[in-house]
Amino acid sequence: MNPVQIKILKKETLFIKWENDTESKISLKYLRDECPCAGCKGETIMLKTYRPPAQQLNTPGRYEIKNIETVGDYAIQITWQDKHNTGIYSWAYLTKLDKGQENNLGQNYEPLL
Repeated sequence: MNPVQIKILKKETLFIKWENDTESKISLKYLRDECPCAGCKGETIMLKTYRPPAQQLNTPGRYEIKNIETVGDYAIQITWQDKHNTGIYSWAYLTKLDKGQENNLGQNYEPLL
């Protein structure tokens, strides 16, 4: 499922209207806190685990979006005001975030090896 409209509401919510006429509203705080990039969530490469340093949650501009760009036909890449821009949010991941936010859950990432 692809979005037909993406916009920011009141500088605090990402609004997505999907092609099946459903809508998602994801708070920018939740969106940033659940950034899927390796710098935020860590990664495992060839059985070597890399864990990111603790996030500084009080960085100015952390929860403000500067720019959104599409990545291919499957995702968006967000540049935040604090210059963080390595997270790629696929349409499927945005749908999971919307549901997770509704249930007040953080994402349950696979454990790193």
